[in-house]
Amino acid sequence: MLPCVVTEALDSLTGQYACYFRARETGEAAELRASGGRFPSASLIKIPIALAWARLEAAGELDRAALCDLAAEPPVQGAGFSWLLRQPRLPYQDVLLLMLSLSDNLCTNAIIQKIGMQRLNAIFHDMLGLRETVLQRKMMDLEARAAGRENWIGVDDAVRLFDLVRALDADARAWLEPALLANQDTSLLLRDVPRDTLEFFHKTGSLPGVLHDWGYSADRELFLLTGGVEDEDAANRVFGLVGKALLM
Repeated sequence: MLPCVVTEALDSLTGQYACYFRARETGEAAELRASGGRFPSASLIKIPIALAWARLEAAGELDRAALCDLAAEPPVQGAGFSWLLRQPRLPYQDVLLLMLSLSDNLCTNAIIQKIGMQRLNAIFHDMLGLRETVLQRKMMDLEARAAGRENWIGVDDAVRLFDLVRALDADARAWLEPALLANQDTSLLLRDVPRDTLEFFHKTGSLPGVLHDWGYSADRELFLLTGGVEDEDAANRVFGLVGKALLM
């Protein structure tokens, strides 16, 4: 169970939040505290995109070894650095790696283009059972965002992602999990966890007023989603408190 100091800190957050914690090895019931049910997904949408790729590749429709020409996609910046690469032709496995580990936006858009936005949404809903996860724009499409086309994830979907990752076959886990482990963002759930003491397979994401960190260790599952954040410094401190649950 989350300690009282954590639950009190969660209740102090401005805006909406959803916090989930499960200790796999104890058999205790999972704990979910939420003041909101759906959040702008920010970069968390990249996990369902990767899971959709895994499903299609298992069906023989995609191949990670095939080459992707990033130069065919309009360059976008923000997270990641693939737009700076002198060699824009990479195997899709490397594109997926950059999408997950660095949250690379150009690589994400290349994957969206390869699969198709409409098809991705159908896979999210029909194959992955994600009822409130919706992709309505590519990364860094500021005009679409200003027009109200946002990407969304539901709290129940964020919980379900743990089951979906756990159910992957060995081949898919062999490329997805190292990419999640390679995420170097320690500013949220890992901010108060001593460096190099924990393997945490996770994905972070942020937009103005939105901070997310979703992930798992060998024996813990944990996420904190926030929206409508007014004081990011205060929210960061709460992320640090919540992240200590990984060490309990």
